[in-house]
Formats: sequence, C-alpha cells, structure tokens
Amino acid sequence: MMVQAVRPAVDTARFLAGAQFADAFSALVDDAAIDARTAAERMFTHSPGWVTGLLALRNLIVAPFGLKTAAPPPADASSMIGIFPVLSQTPERLVAGFDDKHLDFRVIVDVSEAVGRRRVTATTLVLTHNLLGRAYLAAILPFHRVIVRTMVAQAAEPIRG
Repeated sequence: MMVQAVRPAVDTARFLAGAQFADAFSALVDDAAIDARTAAERMFTHSPGWVTGLLALRNLIVAPFGLKTAAPPPADASSMIGIFPVLSQTPERLVAGFDDKHLDFRVIVDVSEAVGRRRVTATTLVLTHNLLGRAYLAAILPFHRVIVRTMVAQAAEPIRG
C-alpha cells in the first residue's frame, strides 16, 4: 500500500483554532465497507514494537516536565481509540486528541469514496502553548511522520488479536 503525504483538507479552526502545525497522510484501502472508527481502530489499537518503544522512551523523557504520559481515563471504552480520547465521530470522520500544558493536538481520521475503494486520511493538528511545546514538536516531528505513515498503512490490515 502506498501512503503519501497530502495537503491537509480540514477546517483547522473548527478542530483546533490557532493550530500552528498541520500535516496529513493518505492511502487507498481495498475495504469498501471501512468507516472512520474501524480505520482508526486499525491505526491506533495495535502499534508495531518499535512505535511502542518510542512511546515508552517519550514518556520517560517528558515525565519530569510534568507532561501527560497517558490519556485521561475514559468514561467508557467507546470513548477511546488506542491511547487517544475520542472527541467526535461520524462514519466518515473520527476526531481524537487531548490538551496538555505544552500543546494541544488532534488527529482526524477521514474515510471517503475512491472509485470502488476507500481513501483513509489521517490529519494531525498541533497548537503549541509555550517554548516547551515548540521544542517538543520540533523534536518529535521526524518520528511523527514515520509513525503516522505506518499507522495509515495499518488501516488496510484487519485488527489483530
């Protein structure tokens, strides 16, 4: 499957007013019945070991700064996708993310028709609040791009386990 960087096609003001960063990655998926929640579950429920390892390292590094190392506890299981709280969802779009003292972020998973297939697009929006947020964003961007490409590719795979 070919995952490609695309121009973000969301109203950033609607999902995260003032966002200073936006990117998006997209792929065609052969599953004509996939919806946004299923795509998001495939993307965020099971991470490759190297992604899990990077997240554990990130948590060790940011904990002394008082940054969140886990999402707030869910009200119920349907309010989470992997480690992310779900903020809104329709069959075509799922919005997840949370706010922290250094930055706020949203990940938007869109699913649309694409000539007998479905196009899955993951858009990331970030609003930094301070120098720590800007430094954090700069440090994680190279990893972010590789991780999101990997996660979008997982949208074509059935959920494991």
